[in-house]
Amino acid sequence: MTIEYRLPELGEEIDTGDVISVYVSLGDTVSEEQPLMEIETDKAAIEVPSPAAGVIKEIHVADGETIKVGQLLVTIEDGVDGHKNTAVSEGTAQGQTEEPEHKVDEETIEEEIASEPETTPEERINTSSVQEEEEKAEQAQEPQKENIEPQVKEASSQPPPASPSIRRLARELGIDINKVIGTGPGERISEADLKASTGSQKKAKEPEAETPAPGKESQAKTKTRPRSEPGKEERVKMSKVRKLTAERLTEAWKAPHVTQYDKADITELEKLRKQYGSTVGKAGGKLTMTSILIKVVAKTLKEFPEMNASVDMENSEIVYKHYYNIGIAVDTDRGLLVPVVKDAGKKNITELSIELADISERARNKKITANELRGGTFTITNLGGIGGTYFSPVLNAPQVGILGVSRSQTEPVYLEEEFVPRLMLPLSLSYDHRLVDGANAVRFLHSVIERLEEPLSWFLKIN
Repeated sequence: MTIEYRLPELGEEIDTGDVISVYVSLGDTVSEEQPLMEIETDKAAIEVPSPAAGVIKEIHVADGETIKVGQLLVTIEDGVDGHKNTAVSEGTAQGQTEEPEHKVDEETIEEEIASEPETTPEERINTSSVQEEEEKAEQAQEPQKENIEPQVKEASSQPPPASPSIRRLARELGIDINKVIGTGPGERISEADLKASTGSQKKAKEPEAETPAPGKESQAKTKTRPRSEPGKEERVKMSKVRKLTAERLTEAWKAPHVTQYDKADITELEKLRKQYGSTVGKAGGKLTMTSILIKVVAKTLKEFPEMNASVDMENSEIVYKHYYNIGIAVDTDRGLLVPVVKDAGKKNITELSIELADISERARNKKITANELRGGTFTITNLGGIGGTYFSPVLNAPQVGILGVSRSQTEPVYLEEEFVPRLMLPLSLSYDHRLVDGANAVRFLHSVIERLEEPLSWFLKIN
């Protein structure tokens, strides 16, 4: 029976994706649930599994192609007698659910290095005669390049055999791995093959000097004028994660930002954190300042509803959220991700510590789901583990508040007519001034600080 496998639903509001890599070739025998290809969406990359065991008869997509939900991916012959089956499509493949786990894998995200710089309008002004001469010159150069570059081959429609580390090295070196000839078993590409092809590919990219036609010298000079010093710049295509981050931060920056700075004395809180850290550890979590702050912020947001809202300028409305989903900025090797702790106000600190440790680890290991990256009402970003005193965090639109946390340090504080050492935590609250007035922002931050400085009043409570 022939199975036409179509792209299933990828998640809420996700209609398209980019094909990162097709793992199979025509004639390959595959098993059920074997990954066929990897597809990248706005926030995650997922492996598309085979719906059944069989033989690949046709592949209908290619690397780098943007595809839509419901689009035909592959045709599989499973060897079972029966009529042609086209029902294996949106959301019907085995192992697929309405909200599949989106495995983030930046290692396979293609970062294509542009071989030519962008041209300016002036550089595109050329006469037809100059263009004809260029085409003739290129045709004359092609056979010469084939003889000179033995390490470079024509790009194949199928990805060459190479390990993920070799593919990553090729991207770092700016090498088109599809044009490298592998010397290993089955033409598998090694590090030595990459190094051998480095010089030949660079030479292949260098334009041959051309002699301008009489009277066309000025135009030829305009076309071949370099935009920058050769070898000192490169253009790398943005990954989906980086592009989406840039777009959202650009949109968020349109809001009038104000940042309020203050410090909290966490001397007593730090003692309690160390005292009860082992108890939380036995439960499967890690008691950190971030997990404590999630609880503190969730409790404080209930007192300041304007900090847990968003602005709808188009309809001149304020949208108040009656739930408290706290986003936590996590630094990963592919960029900043913000997984969301849902219903933080209903959970105690131990539960929050367990959940935070789980989603942070999965975010770093590329196992976070798309649903866990949306729905936040307020964000916390903690740079204390890296360092710094203060910083001004940018809003995570459409949220109107974000709390920045820097590294705590012991400082002399004047108490009861003497200086005593106290552990002080720098805090930075950025807020949307369209909705949040400065006075209320200060009150909100002071309320957070009071809870941090008087932990015994609430620290051991269930909620």
